[in-house]
Amino acid sequence: MLIQQKLGHIDTITPGNRTIDWLPLEWYETGKRILRKRTRSGQEVALKFLSENPQLTQGDVLYEDARTLIVVEVLPCEVLVIKPATLYEMASVCYEIGNKHLPLFYDDGTVLAPFDAPLFRLLTASGYTVAQQQRKLLQPLRTTVSPHGHANGSESLFSKIMKLTTPPE
Repeated sequence: MLIQQKLGHIDTITPGNRTIDWLPLEWYETGKRILRKRTRSGQEVALKFLSENPQLTQGDVLYEDARTLIVVEVLPCEVLVIKPATLYEMASVCYEIGNKHLPLFYDDGTVLAPFDAPLFRLLTASGYTVAQQQRKLLQPLRTTVSPHGHANGSESLFSKIMKLTTPPE
């Protein structure tokens, strides 16, 4: 079965007496434009989003007919869970993770990142409260800022954020 667009979200579509056939995806597969997977019932699905990045999320409906809905299920994975105590810590943690070019996720006041042992050791050694848990990575943090620079003496984005969040002495 070829799927080329999302039809909506399970919260806005009434399943009625139709069966929900979940399509399990890893967090890193939710942004893929071309992908072959099998639903929980074994139905082979080919995703082919040519016009845009689909950024699939938990509950997205990809197919519907009189008997079935195919709905995205984001699978839980090992994650780092960091709960910064201050805005300054939030900026520092996000910078450290972003500087390693790892994706960031946000959930209820906590920063989440896919588990990475070296990052876990770095953040723990730096004094942050970090836990390793099984969680679903559902809300990626998106930025619209341009990359930071290292030259010509200009102030970096990180420097500006740190100045704004550093408590006065």
